[in-house]
Amino acid sequence: MNKKEIYLAGGCFWGVEAYFRKIKGVLDTSVGYANGRTGQTTYHDIGVTGHSETVKISFDQEQVSLTQILEYYFAIIDPTSKNKQGNDVGTQYRTGIYFINEEDETVIKRFVNSQQKFYKEKIQVEIMPVSNYVTAEEYHQNYLQKNPNGYCHINISRDPEEVIKEKRSKLLGHSRYQITTLNGTEPPFTNEYSENHEKGIYVDVITGEPLFISTDKFDSGCGWPSFTKPVSKDSLVEKEDKAFGMKRVEVRSKGSNTHLGHVFEDGPKDKGGLRYCMNSASLRFVPEVEMISEGYEDFLKYIE
Repeated sequence: MNKKEIYLAGGCFWGVEAYFRKIKGVLDTSVGYANGRTGQTTYHDIGVTGHSETVKISFDQEQVSLTQILEYYFAIIDPTSKNKQGNDVGTQYRTGIYFINEEDETVIKRFVNSQQKFYKEKIQVEIMPVSNYVTAEEYHQNYLQKNPNGYCHINISRDPEEVIKEKRSKLLGHSRYQITTLNGTEPPFTNEYSENHEKGIYVDVITGEPLFISTDKFDSGCGWPSFTKPVSKDSLVEKEDKAFGMKRVEVRSKGSNTHLGHVFEDGPKDKGGLRYCMNSASLRFVPEVEMISEGYEDFLKYIE
């Protein structure tokens, strides 16, 4: 087990907690008040002390990644709404991602930057280290389990997997959703990055996780963007694929479980012999000149 903690504010914490308790890999949840101005507060004082209703989530990274947790979270909030979720209004109902480990900040910011591409309005979610966290009163813990008919601003009867699929379909559009989530394949030669020769980095369209560097891209003649290797093998999951009577190796993004494409053994021999044949729809390209502003400065050294 590889345990990690994250604190998420998403409006009334009763429903947010109940929702996350249904997600595979979530080990434990509790509710409380975070990032206010004082070290102590109560449910009746949070509007004065500036705390937000927050869910503390412990999860097993071997079963669910931080980026997947964040996608589950974004599927139930309106990220462009400030101090309001559902019918609840006030600073205590603001949205926020509060982290413990500084290395998580980069992952979180990349994810939010990628999500911003889907919204015209500015995302209002706070990204801050957790501070002044106060565990809420006992009657708030697992409130909807104790009170099944209690108030909830989200529909917790739904399977979180279906919630994510619905949100993806809305954000990505039909064709991109078919490829990323339903394992489709886009047409060759006419896709977005087949002929892209700019320097930069290719990231997961959902999470912003770095996947491929332009230096490793080559013209394979197949009509899809092809790479000799990924940024890191740890960012990918490879699975046997016997669909359509063929035996292939499917490649998925580990952080979002997004279908990327397939890997073949007919790549350049002098560079390892592999060809990662990817769908443009599953990727987002960040040009070299934008890599620092988007948090990918650590990868500039790999670009030739």
